[in-house]
Amino acid sequence: MITQDIVKKLWDEAGNGNIAIWADDTMTVVPIDFERNKAGQTPLAILKPIALVNRYELLFYALADDELLTKIETTIRAAGGRVTRGPKA
Repeated sequence: MITQDIVKKLWDEAGNGNIAIWADDTMTVVPIDFERNKAGQTPLAILKPIALVNRYELLFYALADDELLTKIETTIRAAGGRVTRGPKA
């Protein structure tokens, strides 16, 4: 997964639910109280868009914030996932 792609998904889905990050490198929008899917699988992490990206006026600022990118990367890696930061725009 690319960190900036995660930030874009968080930005696009803010207000629609949380973002579940899965071991197969997919992201899905899930309800706020989500814990596991119908097959009993749990995501690596559940990220809360409003808490993470709502403070930025423009997506560009969120994509350039090293603190935000590091926080997302640390969360995913701590859960056993793989994430790579893309080049700066």
